[in-house]
This record gives sequence, structure tokens and C-alpha cells, in this order.
Amino acid sequence: MSSHFRTCNLCEAMCGLRIETSGGRITSIRGDEEDPFSQGHICPKAVALQDLHEDPDRLRQPVRRTATGWQPISWEEALDETARRLHAIQQEHGKDALGVYVGNPTVHNHGAMMFLPLLLRALRTRNKFSATSVDQLPHHLASYLMFGHQFLIPIPDIDRTRYMLILGANPLASNGSLMSAPGVRDRLKAIQKRGGRVVVVDPRKTETARIADEHLPIRPGTDALWLMALLHVLLEEKGPKLGRLEAFSDGLATLRELARDFTPERAALHTGVSADSTRRIARELAEADSAVCYGRVGVSMHPFGAMCQWLINVLNVVTGNLDREGGALFTRPAYDIVGGPRALSVNRGSLGRWKSRVRGLPEFAGELPVAVLGEEILTPGPGQIRAMFTSAGNPVLSTPNGRQLDKALASLDFMVCVDPYINETTRHAHIILPPCTQLERSHYDLAFHVLAVRNTAKYSPPLFEKGPDARHDWEILLELKHRVETLRGEPSVKGALTYRALKALGPDGLLDLGLRAGPYGFRLRPFRKGLSLKGLKAQPHGVDLGPLKPSLPQRLATRERRIQLTPEVLVADVQRLREAFPTEAGAAEDGSLRLIGRRHLRDNNSWMHNVPKLVSGKPRCTLMVHPEDAQRLGLKEGEEAVITSRVGEVHAPVNVTDEVMPGVVSLPHGYGHGREGVQLRVAGEHVGVSINDLTDDQSVDRISGNAAFSGVRVTVQPSRRVRTQEQPEQSATG
Repeated sequence: MSSHFRTCNLCEAMCGLRIETSGGRITSIRGDEEDPFSQGHICPKAVALQDLHEDPDRLRQPVRRTATGWQPISWEEALDETARRLHAIQQEHGKDALGVYVGNPTVHNHGAMMFLPLLLRALRTRNKFSATSVDQLPHHLASYLMFGHQFLIPIPDIDRTRYMLILGANPLASNGSLMSAPGVRDRLKAIQKRGGRVVVVDPRKTETARIADEHLPIRPGTDALWLMALLHVLLEEKGPKLGRLEAFSDGLATLRELARDFTPERAALHTGVSADSTRRIARELAEADSAVCYGRVGVSMHPFGAMCQWLINVLNVVTGNLDREGGALFTRPAYDIVGGPRALSVNRGSLGRWKSRVRGLPEFAGELPVAVLGEEILTPGPGQIRAMFTSAGNPVLSTPNGRQLDKALASLDFMVCVDPYINETTRHAHIILPPCTQLERSHYDLAFHVLAVRNTAKYSPPLFEKGPDARHDWEILLELKHRVETLRGEPSVKGALTYRALKALGPDGLLDLGLRAGPYGFRLRPFRKGLSLKGLKAQPHGVDLGPLKPSLPQRLATRERRIQLTPEVLVADVQRLREAFPTEAGAAEDGSLRLIGRRHLRDNNSWMHNVPKLVSGKPRCTLMVHPEDAQRLGLKEGEEAVITSRVGEVHAPVNVTDEVMPGVVSLPHGYGHGREGVQLRVAGEHVGVSINDLTDDQSVDRISGNAAFSGVRVTVQPSRRVRTQEQPEQSATG
């Protein structure tokens, strides 16, 4: 029996694990009580690390799709053929004939985070897409425009605040998204125990709303209007109190003019939140000893997502709660992807350097919005995507109008996927390159230490040695880069030396360099012992680097280190908000409903549904309908309904509940495993339907390009189809 300590990398919480093994097999997984960050907390997903490692459906070697099925091939053959075909397509049709999609597991893998950008630079295509523009691009855009870097995202100081206003977020299910906070239930309860308040604003009475002091239902898609009404009260009635922030903030006078006509009464016409409630919440924010406003996917995934995240930052500034203990602070991670050496950091961001070919949506940080991916493949003409490279992603289930993307991927000349499964997306691949499992690689959270509610650092060595014929993600990416450059005739002596150096260093060697160059490393302590990889290895439970601390203006990356309260592109977008929500009530709804998504603690997008422990119990892929709407539409508990949007139609069983407000229905994200050719046996027994067979690729936030998943207009009626014995319980039609 031996003990292994590591960080769980299946969500953003960074929970510490104690894994017991005997004879090369895992005997138990439980929380590590000595982990300084999670202190023994884990969620049900942690046990999935063993299931994913042992999953019989997981690919162990590369495969090629043939007319008779999937054929195992060697790594050399797979890598050579992939590089050759990608090169040939770019040679014939231009560099932008290749598209790239990167899924969110990439940020849970420091090897992939470090080596994928090297491959992308070698591929030279502008058609790069990722899960960022599914649900979090507005955060990055607001941070880039206001603070100068896309990863300078203010983090709620949840452990010291006295008032927390939460919009469109359900941290009890997510464990804190863009706010890594293991044991978040206890952290929220602690706010209440010290005399503070937790207020949740959401169309659904979520798990988080149930433990809050107050829940305010709000109509989907109206959050920006409500935030602007809060700002109106704070500026017109309470008066701003920026405190020391005023000395390095620009645009306060412009803010006052922008908010002047957004009264709480105007907001009440459209949001469903009374003017009195809006004024009271604004006053509570202003008068609390410390307070923080936090918003996540629900306020990012609609047509005013960028405006919402901008206004949340603005509210924290004008109440004096930005860069303040108990408010919203910036982290100081040991490996600093924001302020570290350029070669070891993430790019600061950019906006509109080029636009998508068909619809003209702007790039951000070198990526185009994934909502345009399907049309970029299907629309003929110069620059049409003819080949795809995907890594750790399942965009057929994760991006809007999945049926259209499904069709588009089937039309490609070539597709290669770095993925351990044959899923709804990779089934279209010509070659699949499967990396080894999470437990066969080392781990360090490059991204989530930047987004955590406390500064800590932890390195996890591999639990198991990878097999002789297995490859790490970073090895696959580096070899493809080398082969593509070789075919292009590029590798010079310098290029060859770089390839050898990167191969020798690997991600752990680069990690050591980043730690040594970071704020706790040797760079700032030339005559003292600083933090290094060796030092972290000697601390298997992790290192506590202390609570978040004020860091402005020094941490700002804008010119002259000033906060930009009124970025020009967002100020100009306020007129669109005025037009969308006039001072008089608009026309009555046409009887349609607004569809929102939801997440369960045991779910993590689409790829956790092949773990038996996580899909056990009552079916979770149901359509939540308010009792008033169910009665009006003739819907009954457990019976099947048909849900229709502009782009598609799905059938799902009804769950009649007052958990959603009237006029709103909800489906969970990540299901829809019934497509032909998917080789996920457990997920195939829990098929469900994909909410993204209903979401509309044409509905986006005009400023950021983020998909507008929340508040999709749908109609719902009882299903009249006759279910046969062979027919799955839930299904979708295009």
C-alpha cells in the first residue's frame, strides 16, 4: 500500500487528493486534509480519475478510420500521415484552409497549455477556435480592455467579503468557475456566519440560490439592463466611492452619462426585478463593509455578455471594492502567466485584427468565435476550411447549432483529433491520436492558480508510468510541429536545436523555469532560497502562499497603468442596449419560452458521462418547466415534450418544477450521445439530448462574438410520437 498526493484536474476547484494504491491499482481516492487550499474537500467527480484511467472505451493507440471501421496504426505512421495531409491541404488551398478547435480540458493540462501554442504558430492558420468563446470570452475581453491583459480577471475574495452578489453562476455545481474555490458551500456559509449576505440573481432557483439569503429571479438575457440600473442608483443616488482607485481610473464622468437614463423602473419593465429591489440591492452593495459582485456563464452567454462582465467590474470599482480585501482582487501565482517572462506567459489579448470570412465577426487573442465554425466549413470560396485539427474538445455537443457542425465535419477533406475517445466529434476524424491519462502525467495548474481565491502552488508527479507505446499530449503536439515544419522546409539549425531543447525540457522543465522567474522564485530573491520545481516536489500537499492582496496600480498592464472604466467599443454598444430595452414595455411575448442550460455537480460538459458512478441515479437530462407553463401547454410530469427552436427540435421528458421562473425552461448541457458511431458504452445508456441542437449559431454577443446560449426562444408542446421499445428515452431530430 502506498499513498500518492495530487490535485484533481477534472474541474476548476483544484481539490487535493490522497490516492491509495496497492499492486499497481487504485484502492481508494479521498480528500487530502493536509492540502492547504482544499483542506480535505472533494466532490463526487474525484473518483472518476480511476474510472477514466481504467475505461475500456479509452483508446490506447492511434487509429485510422477506414471503410470497414477503425484500424490501429503505429505512432510514426499516424504522425507522419497527419503532418503530410495537413501540409498538402494548406499547400493546395492556403494556410487558412485548416481549422483548429481546442477544448477546455487543455487548461487542466500544463503540458498541453505550454506546447499547443507552439504547434498553432507552426500551422499559421487564422481559423483558430476554442471553448473560450462558448462561455467565458466576455470575461477576457473586459479584462483586456479595462486592465490590459485578458487574464487579469478580478477574483472574488469570498473568504473575507461581507456581501456577495452572484449573477448567472452556480458555484455549488461548478465549484467556482473563474473563481477556483474548493468547498465553496462552506465558504458561502461562512459569509453568513460572519454577519454577511449572499444574494443570487438567476432565472432558476439553483443549488446556490437555495442556500443564499435571497434569490431574485430575472428574465434571461436582461442582466445587462439590470446591472446598468444598479450603476444608475450607485452614481445618481448614492454617489461613487472609488477611494484610492480614483487616482488611477479614467472615465467616471462618462459612466455617469451612460447610466443616467437606465432607471430601476425602466429595468423592471423587462427584467422582472422590481425597482424597489434594484434600489435596495444597490444600496446594500454600497453600504456593506466589503462587497463583491460576481457573474459567470449565465451573464456571459447572451447577446450582451461583454457588457455584463464590463459592468460587473465597474460596479466593483465604483463601490470601492476592486483591489480591496473582501472585494475583488488579482492573484499573484507562483507561475505567473500574466506578468512573467514573455516566453512563458499567455498573450495579453487583442481585438479585431482580422474577422471571420463569412459573417465578419472579430478575432480575440488570435481566435475567432466558435459560433462561426460550421459556416466557415460549409460556405464555399477562398479561405473555406477543408481540414480540422481538434484537441481535447467535443464541439458537436459543446457549441451552438451542433447539428450543423455535425454536418460540416462530415464534409471535411481531412480531420485529426488528439483525444482518448471516439465521441460525437472525433467519429468524423480520419485519424485519432490518443494521449495518456491524467494519472500518467505530472500536473500543475497554470491557469487556475491565476483564478483561485487564495494563492497556493502544488505539483503532482505521475501516479503511474505511461506505457512504452503511449504518448503525452505535449509529445504529440511537439512531434506534429516538428514534422509540419520539416515538410515546409523550415527547420534551420536554430529550429532543430529548439526542437531538441523542448523535447529534453518537457513541460516540467519549462514549469521549473517559470517558477524560478515568478514572484516567489529566485528572480526577486537572488541571495535567498526561492520557489522551484524541486521545492514543490518536496511539498507533496502543496504550498500556501497566502490570501489575495491589493496589487494595483502595479499589476495593471494598460498604458500608464490606469483602469479604463469606459472602453470605447463597450461605450458604443450601450446604444444597442437602449434599443433592445426601451423605456416603455415592449410588445407582448408570442407565447414562446426562453431556454436556459444547467449543470450538475456530477457533470463536467460531455466527457464525464462514460463514468458509471457519475451517471447513476435518476435521469438528469429532463426539461424543467414551471407549473403555470406546464398547465397552459398541457405538459405532464415524466411525459415527453418536443422542444423546437429556429435551428432544430429535440424530445425530452418533462420535469414540472417551480425551480425555474414562469416563461423559462431548462435543459442540461453535455448530453446527446445517441449519434451513430459513438463508442461510449456507458454514455450510450444515458443518451439524453443536446441543448446545442437547439441553440442558434447566429445569436452571438456582437462585441465579443461569444455564443448567446442563454435565453434561446423555443416552443414546447406535448410529444405526439409513439415511442417504440427500441427507441431511446430521449432523442433529437435535425
